[in-house]
Amino acid sequence: MSVVGIDFGAQSTKVGVARNKGIDIITNEVSNRSTPSLVGFNSKSRAIGEAAKTQETSNLKNTVGNLKRLIGRSFSDPDIQVEQQFTPVTLCDVNGQAGAEVNYLGKKEKFSATQLVGMYLGKIRDIASAELKLPVSDVVISVPAWFTDVQRRAILDAGDLAGLKVLRVMNDTTATALGYGITKLDLPGPEEKPRRVAFVDIGYADYTCTLVEFRKGELNVKATAYDRHFGGRDFDKALTEHFANEFKEKFKIDIRTNPKAWARTIAAAEKLKKVLSANPVAPMSIESLMEDVDVRAIVKREELEAMVKPLLDRITVPLEQMLAEAKLKPEDIDSIELVGGSTRVPAIKDAISKFFGKPLSFTLNQDEAIARGCAFSCAILSPAFRVRDFSVHDIVNYPIEFTWEQSTDIPDEDTSLTVFNRGNVMPSTKILTFYRKNPFDLEARYANPDALPGKINPWIGRFSVKGVQADPNNDFMICKLKARLNLHGILNVESGYYVEDVEVEEPVPEEGEKKDGDAMETDAPNGEQPKKTRKVKKQVRKGDLPISAGTSSLDQATKDAWFEKENAMYVEDKLVAETAEKKNELESFIYELRDKIETVYADFASEEEKEKLRSKLAQSEDWLYEEGDDTTKAVYVSKIDEIRFIAGPIVQRHKDTLEAERQAVLKAQEEAAAKKRAEAEAKRKEEEAKKAEEAKKQADTEMKDAPAEGEAAPAEKAEGEEKKQ
Repeated sequence: MSVVGIDFGAQSTKVGVARNKGIDIITNEVSNRSTPSLVGFNSKSRAIGEAAKTQETSNLKNTVGNLKRLIGRSFSDPDIQVEQQFTPVTLCDVNGQAGAEVNYLGKKEKFSATQLVGMYLGKIRDIASAELKLPVSDVVISVPAWFTDVQRRAILDAGDLAGLKVLRVMNDTTATALGYGITKLDLPGPEEKPRRVAFVDIGYADYTCTLVEFRKGELNVKATAYDRHFGGRDFDKALTEHFANEFKEKFKIDIRTNPKAWARTIAAAEKLKKVLSANPVAPMSIESLMEDVDVRAIVKREELEAMVKPLLDRITVPLEQMLAEAKLKPEDIDSIELVGGSTRVPAIKDAISKFFGKPLSFTLNQDEAIARGCAFSCAILSPAFRVRDFSVHDIVNYPIEFTWEQSTDIPDEDTSLTVFNRGNVMPSTKILTFYRKNPFDLEARYANPDALPGKINPWIGRFSVKGVQADPNNDFMICKLKARLNLHGILNVESGYYVEDVEVEEPVPEEGEKKDGDAMETDAPNGEQPKKTRKVKKQVRKGDLPISAGTSSLDQATKDAWFEKENAMYVEDKLVAETAEKKNELESFIYELRDKIETVYADFASEEEKEKLRSKLAQSEDWLYEEGDDTTKAVYVSKIDEIRFIAGPIVQRHKDTLEAERQAVLKAQEEAAAKKRAEAEAKRKEEEAKKAEEAKKQADTEMKDAPAEGEAAPAEKAEGEEKKQ
């Protein structure tokens, strides 16, 4: 069984797997440790990941990125308009969700963000499966801590479309903290002061900081704060805007009017930014950017910092919010761990270090820490691996309240209750009690809509409680509902039941020893005293209450339809890939035979056969570059078979000759080996005969030197004579 952790990023995705008693970050089909988070469409198939990146510049209008920023959003959300600035594809509405309009198989198609993420996760599944040589099912996927219920449910739906079993949707910084803590052997004990670590994660599109307390075998998230529009892409955009103005003035071209030129400048700006993180000055050059104009520029680090000063001024805001929520000061923090590509920017590192007044720590891999943490989490949740016990206690980031209609029989009843407050531990379960005579509904929603990202609908779900009725005395039924905020950070009313107040007898606890003559005692069997009891009312569970839920998760019919469509597209992609493979095989087969018929196979074919094969190869090549440029897999296979039919006898003769030569070599080797063995055996026998002869000579010598029977040995004889004297 595979154990896989997926760091699903806005720009790229890393995949960690548990194996070799540790976590490995696996490589994709082109040996990169990260895979671009892109899905592209063309007239024949989809291109996902590296393939989409390769054709991105030439296929801008049909290549969708920033998938993580689109999922779980409605098209009317202001954040979607922000995303449109970073996405050349036309964003649109798909059944109330944000999605993208693209040209696929020669016609306009609309795909929701959930479908697009499902497609992408299918590619990640295939990459992991190819590396592990096992089917991939169980995964843990990371999301930003600010994701709401609807966004988390959308990730689960996308996982279902990809055929994945998502064991946990995990917050990015919590995954980082798990990867940090689970390997530490020097964490304080339960009674000691915890180790407080601030994790600062600044990636491609957003910025999150989380304060975590570590003790042996556990981590507790104390506070999380974020800036959803602060990341590497904002630096790239600022640089590109600067270049757009400079190129307009210096080279008289306006890249804002040309999407391809803009995209190429963005890519160059990203490279320049990375160089400036390590050097004070960096050059930038793009050939034939627009209207055959080559552009060049040089930027100093100070100039970049001036361009992004409004961004840099926001660095400390989330840090202040995090400490305020945790009721701590900078000096209370033991360590500050930085992860995410953008934390390499010197100005960012300096600002964070000054805020805390201490040096920063980089013990984690800045790009891969989240994927490692997700893989550890998956290993903990999977029965296939044994992992050191380590508890993860995350927190609720948005308070959740339930509302309901007032019962006509209870005029002063409250109609709302905040059940999960911000900062509550997650996962968490709460029992809600209602007194009702009829079935009723309740709704869950976020209590503070202004704190939600963008303009996400605060509504979470509606839950209908069935089977409620008055008892025989027309009294209320006491209804208990189990509300759970689960591992994913998703709310459900998991079950309902009703209870009755029943009188039961229970023993009265004794207060100390009895004294002699305290009270009248009665005889009891076996000398035991009867125990005192009292009658008390207890609530006893009597039966279940069915609950039907309406949430933002996909309904089964839509999910089935999208799953079927995804499978059809997957099959089409596979067929297109196999067709291209056969086309390449035909082309290489033609060139290979044309060369070998003049060299390797020259002595195995008559002139007539050679001429026939040359003619067939020329005919096949002409067909391939004219009519055969775009046809079916079966046609390419038949063309290969036609060539093999002619070349087969020649190739077979060559193989037969090689086989005969190989057999002759093997026979010679066997004969030489047999001769060597015979010589070794003869030599061994000769040595044994020599040894036997030497042993016989030695025995004869010993026989001659030995005294005759009844005669003492010379030494013994001398000793006897001495005694006589």
